[in-house]
Amino acid sequence: MSGCVFCGIVAGEVPAFRVADEADGVAFLDTRPVFKGHVLVVPRTHLVSLADLPAAALPGYFRLVQRLAVAVEAGLGSGGTFVAMNNKVSQSVPHLHTHVVPRTKGDGLRGFFWPRTRYADDAEAEDFAGRVAAALA
Repeated sequence: MSGCVFCGIVAGEVPAFRVADEADGVAFLDTRPVFKGHVLVVPRTHLVSLADLPAAALPGYFRLVQRLAVAVEAGLGSGGTFVAMNNKVSQSVPHLHTHVVPRTKGDGLRGFFWPRTRYADDAEAEDFAGRVAAALA
């Protein structure tokens, strides 16, 4: 869809720190992560909410989300992950996306108040993306 930043990332027209690029979706680092290593997973086609995802696409998409949850934990040495999705409300980009956030005990995340951080530079972001991508393989 014209003007959608996530569609631009999927098409390769907008730069992103990609973690996965597969038939079932594309995964890349969130530019404003809750914690470093926070990944967004999007379907390749422009859909606004989970309700728009065709039933036939559910298994592949959520298999990718599941694999990324494992890869984030393994690749970053986190204690677990927080997997979440907003549908329309609080959706900063109106394109279906799933958050996979690395978690550690005592990390300070409480409820749905998500503090945001930034990567020091592109090299640090590349390092996080590479570690998750390597664990995904």
